[in-house]
Amino acid sequence: MKKLLMLLTAAALLSSCGTVVWSSFEWKKIPADGHRTGVTAPNADNPEEALGVSNGEFYMTPGGKIIIGGATPEVARILYGAQEEMADLKTVVGHSLNGMKARRPESALSNWTVDAIMEAAENYTGMKIDLGITNFGGIRADIPQGEILKDDIVSMFPFKNYLAVVTLPGWRVREIFNQMAQEGVQALGGVKLVIKDKQIESALVGGEPLNDTKSYNLATINFLLNGGDGLKLGEEAIQTVVTDVLVIDVILPKVLKLDSEGKTVDYATDGRVTIIK
Repeated sequence: MKKLLMLLTAAALLSSCGTVVWSSFEWKKIPADGHRTGVTAPNADNPEEALGVSNGEFYMTPGGKIIIGGATPEVARILYGAQEEMADLKTVVGHSLNGMKARRPESALSNWTVDAIMEAAENYTGMKIDLGITNFGGIRADIPQGEILKDDIVSMFPFKNYLAVVTLPGWRVREIFNQMAQEGVQALGGVKLVIKDKQIESALVGGEPLNDTKSYNLATINFLLNGGDGLKLGEEAIQTVVTDVLVIDVILPKVLKLDSEGKTVDYATDGRVTIIK
């Protein structure tokens, strides 16, 4: 903390002189596994064990290190004091044998998410869903291995994105796939795409070749209808239905249901997107 304050002070002084000197900086991800101070992500029933204790003047880490003065004890006190209010988010809602991550061009987590969106869209609208698209950027956290907290699911889908269904002509679906071939695929469901040299080599929807003259019901989120992540899935739509159902209100009940049935939150890739370079 002191080093950070010194760096910020130096930057402010240089800025006030009209010259700012920046050196190269590299971000490094450090797992919150307690390897440095013993601090880990708390559950509802173990905040003191996970975070340590502080009265605002001193702080004792779970590993036994004592820090006196500075900002750290006060930050720790505030964080510890918030745990009671956050207890609901720290409850266990499910379990995963392997954990899941969202990675392009497809992954267990992205496949699971878009398939869940398709299933929910069909249930809420009564429309037969042919394919689904959601954005990787909307999946903001991973499913951990072992216990899944409510906080994990809320952190995955923090945005107010609503389920939507657009009916599109096949030629427009092809345009969307071509855009993804050029710019990067998003999470897809109900399709099997082969992309070679940034061109669509083959596209199947529901196991059948994409038909430019046929119409398809596409499940998605409202964010992607008019430019979100560079997509305009609502463009040239024959019909657009935006529900009042948030993505989090689809995913969280699904996790709870799986847990009540004794099932884990696990999925797999299935070759729905193949990229040949």
